Amino acid sequence: MKYIEEFQSPAAVLPALELLKSKIYKNRTYKIMEFCGGHTHTFFKSGLIDLLPPQIQLVHGPGCPVCVLPSHPIENVIELLEKNPDIILATYADLMSVPTKDKESLLKAKGRGLNIKSIYSPIEALTLARENPHKIIVFLAIGFETTIPPTLMALEQAIKEKLTNFRVYCNHLNTTMALTQILKNEKGGGVQIDGLIGPGHVSAITGSDFFMPFSEKYKKPIVIAGFTAYDLVQSLVMLVEQINTHEYQVGVEYRRVVNAKGSLLAQDLMNKYLENRKSFEWRGLGEMPESAFKLKPEFHQWDAEVEFDLKVKKSQDHPHCLCPKVLMGAKNPMQCKLFAKACTPESPFGPCMVSSEGACSAYYLAGRHLKTKEIL
Repeated sequence: MKYIEEFQSPAAVLPALELLKSKIYKNRTYKIMEFCGGHTHTFFKSGLIDLLPPQIQLVHGPGCPVCVLPSHPIENVIELLEKNPDIILATYADLMSVPTKDKESLLKAKGRGLNIKSIYSPIEALTLARENPHKIIVFLAIGFETTIPPTLMALEQAIKEKLTNFRVYCNHLNTTMALTQILKNEKGGGVQIDGLIGPGHVSAITGSDFFMPFSEKYKKPIVIAGFTAYDLVQSLVMLVEQINTHEYQVGVEYRRVVNAKGSLLAQDLMNKYLENRKSFEWRGLGEMPESAFKLKPEFHQWDAEVEFDLKVKKSQDHPHCLCPKVLMGAKNPMQCKLFAKACTPESPFGPCMVSSEGACSAYYLAGRHLKTKEIL
């Protein structure tokens, strides 16, 4: 793919860093939340975290769909498979190692012989349905608006082909309520931030105009960023400029992908197939109204949750795991007693260590040299 190396080379990043330093007021701090876990990992993997001016303090947000998913959907599908040997579960590879409170996981369940397939696209779940006509294929669907269109395109294709053995267990999440909870909690004594690096891939679906009400209501600048080191530095420049002049606008650094209105085709699919749940529990953010999606009643034939009566249960995390507080930006991963000791990527206690977008994973892989006080 063209135009990737150009955004990662020192020749692009270092001048942008100098520009950022020139914009910084030396006698103040800038608390910036990166909503998306993909941004968190770029800061660490690129080494950019070590090059930022000390006045920039990063606050890690909840923008990792694997991390914020509660444990009950995992517990539900394991129980379902134990009772129904004719069901094959398909889900994203990232979700396989996420532990429940009792350290159960899909990977361990697969090791016990349950029929679980790790996939990278919902299209693979359709292939399983075609190849196994006498089995029911349940696709455990998760993610924000970024991964919703692939789920719904697979569902639409299944309906078109009359693949009556294909089901969706929909646990897709709504970015709106996560942003609302973060910004609303600030007034109630939550984590204080000066600006927000907005999620690039979510914005490709929703459009940048989606974020304008948040910026206006909560008086916070938001800049939609790409996923290279240059993208992030340039986004920080744009945020610092607004913070310095007390502006509260939505900026788009990621213009090569994001426009104002987003993907109308994806939005049409969502409007056709999905409706808001009355409420949903997020790990770290708690129970929030209309914060997740489910299939509309007219598509219940394809809905695993309805067919198998998969209940929404109260989830519990390990009592010493700080992942919920890390997701809210209230704690640094290295403040957790379990971090890099009992909790590692090979033996995780929480999803923040499992996920390729989790903050604990980022610190473990490339940030253990940092002092806790340097980053919130």
